[in-house]
Amino acid sequence: MIENAPLKTHKHRDLTIEGYSRAAVQTYWRIPELKVGFDFGAQPWSFMGTDTWFVSHGHLDHVIALPVYVGRRRMMKMEPPTIYLPESIVEPVKQLLRTCARMDRGRLPCRLVGLNAGDEVELSRELVVTVSATRHSVPSLGFVVWERRKKLKPEFQDLPGERIRDLRLSGVEVTQERRIARLAYLGDSAPQGLDDCPAMYEAQVLILELTFVAPSHRKDKLRKFGHIHLDDLIARRERFRNELIIGSHFSTRYHSRQIRRFVEKAVPDMFDGRLLLWV
Repeated sequence: MIENAPLKTHKHRDLTIEGYSRAAVQTYWRIPELKVGFDFGAQPWSFMGTDTWFVSHGHLDHVIALPVYVGRRRMMKMEPPTIYLPESIVEPVKQLLRTCARMDRGRLPCRLVGLNAGDEVELSRELVVTVSATRHSVPSLGFVVWERRKKLKPEFQDLPGERIRDLRLSGVEVTQERRIARLAYLGDSAPQGLDDCPAMYEAQVLILELTFVAPSHRKDKLRKFGHIHLDDLIARRERFRNELIIGSHFSTRYHSRQIRRFVEKAVPDMFDGRLLLWV
């Protein structure tokens, strides 16, 4: 396999989280079992087979590799991918692709779908993605991937199978949908992006930005520009019901050892072992 971009991997339950994120450098994630990826700060060659992507916002460290990804798929004669992104940047991204296509002298075929907070995207019978607003310096979105299961309604649970079958054939809806939040992706956001989407706190896996961790950084200024400080996580500790919290997108002001030192000093138990630093 060609190694052309940094890549870390972590396994949780039946999900594999792959990616890399550094503020102002590059951010990209993929969960192969869910057949989705998030953001295009770079594009590892191994990610090319995933054809459904969600873009959180238009900053270059989250979107600049989109033309590379589309061009690689065209070169390999793969089907055009589907890219979900904030409605406000659909036209600029189209212009970007047109400009790159002129330079490359080749088509860059893909399906761009604009999203707004409150939208839902049906990936399959089993999976749906909900969209929430986040709080950044440009329009931005967060995403929650839900697993959908059909469960027999309580009033029918004591009936024999033949009776349930007959009711179903007669047009009666005997099941109800149950949703399980498998994975949440915050993208770049001030803490309000978490607070405005309770499912972020409930998802089995939460990928969030943790750009600043040093006590000396002014939290009021960081929030103004749409970022999270370690203290914001600590203040919300009791709200996190996640099995795994991935802290990422650290500022380039820090070396990896500094990040670990600051966080482990402030949170010695690492949220009961649930907080994973993506460094």
